[in-house]
Amino acid sequence: MDKFDVILIGSGHNALIAAAYLTRAGRSVLMLEKNDRPGGFLRTEELTLPGFKHDVFAAAHPLFTTGPAYAELREDLEKRGLRYLNTDLPTGISLEDGRTAVLPTAFHALMEEAERLSPGDGATLAGMFEQINPYVNDVFGLFNMDLSSPEATPIINRLLHEEGGAGYSSFAVSLVTTARNTVSSLHSPVTRAMLASWVTHLGRTPDEVGSGIWVPLTTMALMGGGMPIPEGGSEKLAQALAQLIKDQGGEILTDTLVERILVENGKAVGVRTAKGRKFFAGQAVVATTTPDQLYLSLLKDTEISPPLRAQAEKFRYGRGCVQIHLALSEPPKWPDERFIRVGQPHLTDGLDGFTLAIAQGAADLLPVKPTFTVDCSTNLDPTRAPAGKAIMRIQVLEVPVRPRGDAAGQIDVREGTWTKDLTERFTERVFEVVSNHIPNIPSAIIGKYVVTPDKIARFNPNSGPGDPYGGAHDLAQSYLFRPLPGQPGHQTAIPNVYMLGAATWPGHGVNGGSGYIVAKKLLAQ
Repeated sequence: MDKFDVILIGSGHNALIAAAYLTRAGRSVLMLEKNDRPGGFLRTEELTLPGFKHDVFAAAHPLFTTGPAYAELREDLEKRGLRYLNTDLPTGISLEDGRTAVLPTAFHALMEEAERLSPGDGATLAGMFEQINPYVNDVFGLFNMDLSSPEATPIINRLLHEEGGAGYSSFAVSLVTTARNTVSSLHSPVTRAMLASWVTHLGRTPDEVGSGIWVPLTTMALMGGGMPIPEGGSEKLAQALAQLIKDQGGEILTDTLVERILVENGKAVGVRTAKGRKFFAGQAVVATTTPDQLYLSLLKDTEISPPLRAQAEKFRYGRGCVQIHLALSEPPKWPDERFIRVGQPHLTDGLDGFTLAIAQGAADLLPVKPTFTVDCSTNLDPTRAPAGKAIMRIQVLEVPVRPRGDAAGQIDVREGTWTKDLTERFTERVFEVVSNHIPNIPSAIIGKYVVTPDKIARFNPNSGPGDPYGGAHDLAQSYLFRPLPGQPGHQTAIPNVYMLGAATWPGHGVNGGSGYIVAKKLLAQ
């Protein structure tokens, strides 16, 4: 009863995807989850008022719906209630001076929008895509491979070097340039801000070395995938995956915190929970965790090489996130009516203002003028609120997890914790910005709930002090340096212990990549 082929610690979407593949192949699987239900950051609740269903953490799933896991599991998931709703305008930008832009999924429509903003920018943008086009198939293929695997090595070499030459490729150069530099050839400040701002959703900043490649990649991903949301809420994906796992014979135990991975003779044999119960694994233990938790806690009693343990001790977390969930008496009244169809636009005063707010957050200061995205799920899914009403989410990514001051000198942060007063005053500052873009905000607000970095930290230990992206994503903690330089892949220092989740390649977000990679590794054994 307590022995399985594979035990998974945690039940985020990557773990659920891995378990879905394993149980489909006939492996006996146990998932152990510390929270009250599976899903990790896939969670939908009536946070504000009855009948208003908010996605507490993650919302849209464009990277998942364009990946292999969804393609292969789609039919089974749809049978269990998963249905995606999408838009042909995944993102856009609204500037405080009234200028707006949208990013359509159709190539010709995006070129027309760029030309409308500044003649010649359409051709410049087309040139950006043309430059990366020879590398695209290889790049997106790597999103579903362990970068340290023998299969990935020739692809990486092909990407980095010009064919038949001794030099490096233009793709290699783009890996160490900045987003600001990538968009600098565009004349329109509106287009520049719209494209460069999205790197923050990848844990990077527009002026950070290594952010440049993500401008065309993110733009192409949004054009290819749109901004799909599950009907009924983001948690519908977790519910469908969990039901599929159970239907295929897997077991999921909630309210169960794993304290240790049990290792005998250099091999993991199972796990022990915080309540002392032991479960045994015949093939593997798969941990949805960060490297510091893995090597300093779950494998605390196991002999690990000192250099690797030292690397785990130095694993760094990034900026915090504030998400403001609103119940509205009516839908947002955008001056640009196209925004009724836009999935997740940025509200900002331009790229310079955007990076200034990020710099203030990086200095552990509350930004003077926060910049952020908003999304209104009820535009696509009216079932998420009572008739005629709406919900809206404001996602502010550049906030400190523990503020040491206020860049405007107006809010007393005291000891640096997100107290009720601090949260309320910062929320009011955000509303002041929103009101410059959406005239009926805040007057249409009838309920609100704010998720602060400390709430994120308490809910999910993988966020450390409140980083929703599972660890800093600067160049020193990316690609083959992730999760650790001494462990450049999903296989850990213990032969049959694996990692997946945001701390591993391909990183955070609802993409399903690491779950797919680990499942394929285990099924190949």
